[in-house]
Amino acid sequence: MVEKRKIVYLGMIGDIMHPGLINIINEGSKYGDLMIGLFTDKAIANHRRLPYLTYEQRKNVIENIKGVASIVPQEEWSYVENLKKYKPDYIIHGDDWKEGPDKFIRDEVLKVMAQQGGKVIEIPYTKGISTSSLKAEIDSLGVTPSARLSSLHRLISSKSIVRIIESHNGLTGLIAEHTKVEINGQEREFDGMWASSLTDSTSKGKPDNESVDLTTRLHDLNDTLEVTTKPVIFDGDTGGRIEHFGFTVRTLERLGISAVIIEDKVGLKQNSLFGTDAVQTQDSIEGFCNKIQAGKRAQITQDFMVIARCESLIAGKSVDDALERCHAYVAAGADAIMIHSKNKSGEDIKAFCTQFREKNAFTPIVAVPTTYNQFTEEELAQWGVNIVIYANHLLRAAYPAMIKCAESILRHSRCLEASEEYCMPIKQILNLIPGTKKQ
Repeated sequence: MVEKRKIVYLGMIGDIMHPGLINIINEGSKYGDLMIGLFTDKAIANHRRLPYLTYEQRKNVIENIKGVASIVPQEEWSYVENLKKYKPDYIIHGDDWKEGPDKFIRDEVLKVMAQQGGKVIEIPYTKGISTSSLKAEIDSLGVTPSARLSSLHRLISSKSIVRIIESHNGLTGLIAEHTKVEINGQEREFDGMWASSLTDSTSKGKPDNESVDLTTRLHDLNDTLEVTTKPVIFDGDTGGRIEHFGFTVRTLERLGISAVIIEDKVGLKQNSLFGTDAVQTQDSIEGFCNKIQAGKRAQITQDFMVIARCESLIAGKSVDDALERCHAYVAAGADAIMIHSKNKSGEDIKAFCTQFREKNAFTPIVAVPTTYNQFTEEELAQWGVNIVIYANHLLRAAYPAMIKCAESILRHSRCLEASEEYCMPIKQILNLIPGTKKQ
């Protein structure tokens, strides 16, 4: 009688293959049939950045590696579900998870495997090889426009809510790209950038009324694109004349921008947060639907998104009016809906999202909680929101700090106090920039 071979389980992201991973595959296959639990995008997205390769691409690579017997999807960051489902005789992992944020994962695994009579094999971490350092080196090389363009779709399908922050120059792009915090063993970072017309124009000392032309905005946006890899959503204001909007879409798509948001207003633009204090003239439903369709006809790829921004609540109209418009915009081809309001209670946004989801369960909803900022991302996600945009916070944070610094210099007739209280060391700021030689 042939003895049944043991099952050895190895959880793997498999985005960047290196000698350390090959070593653990070789070791695991010595104990029996090696089953790879391949993390899905969804399992990864809430804990760290999405892989460069899709799940299917990673699967195709790994199933052709010698020693791999089978591949199964791992849908959760935790191993528990798959360990209970497949009941492996062994699980193998590098010993680097004994410390740091993955320690709680190890504790779960030890408990489950003990209950099931299995064994945990820990092999020494391969010295001199780090996936995170390899990823940093790859990021420093940049990203192709097509890879950046497609990443927003992957994020929306993988995360409960996609977190976007405004960027108006290369430095703020680096902040959006690299800033992260760790909470309960989970890394949290921004998923992409918002190219805001408000912050673009304000940083130039100009009004937010489309006085900064598209060519100038794209020239400045290129500074951000050169030093980042994350997706960009472009604030297209009204989209301009319908005859011109198709060219705007083609230009943005060629640069690798993931989406453009256009608002259903006509005439000289007034910032929406003025609400009814300024004249807010909405386009007709038919007119705006025609503009959406012009944009969709112009795009080349399936990945680019035209997002319709509804200004009904800003203009003092009802939730019902916003719903009527947004359902029409989706029928016209809009890939997502952005609903905007300056109401601090947020109740109108909640009512809109709830009612919109009763009829449409899948079209992404974008929210910009500038005024109703008391709600967390988790609460917005419960309403049905898919993307949250922090639309102007980096610029708003920088201005008061710069004013205080300037006032301090004037007050003391020197920069000592300003340097000590408001400024970071020059060496530190130089080292923010990739490629800068450490001083």
